[in-house]
Amino acid sequence: MKKIEAIIRKSKFDEVKNALQEIGVTFFSYWDVTGVGNEQQGHVYRGVAYSTTDIQRRMLSIVVSQKFEERTIKVLLETAFTGQVGDGKIFVSTIEEAYRIRTGETGQTSLN
Repeated sequence: MKKIEAIIRKSKFDEVKNALQEIGVTFFSYWDVTGVGNEQQGHVYRGVAYSTTDIQRRMLSIVVSQKFEERTIKVLLETAFTGQVGDGKIFVSTIEEAYRIRTGETGQTSLN
C-alpha cells in the first residue's frame, strides 16, 4: 500500500477530485494548508501584488493499493498542472498496514 500526499492549488481541487473518482479512488482526506515555497518574486493579480511563497494550498492524503499508485500519480500530475510556479508537490511513502475500525479488516481489504 502507498500513501500519496499532494499539495495542489485550491483552484484545481474539484478537477483533481473528479479525476480521482473517475479512476476509482473513492476515499481520501484533504485540508487547507499554507506553506512557504522557493519562489521569491511577487506576482500581481488584478492590481494586487502578492507573494507566491505563502499562498493557500490544499493537501490531499490518499492511501491506495500498489495497483492504483501509478494511475493516481498520473492523474494528479495531469489535472493539477497549470505550468505556473506553485503547482505543488507529490510525496509517496509506503504504508505498513491499514485497519478498518468498523469491521476489523486489515491490509488491502480495508481500503475498499
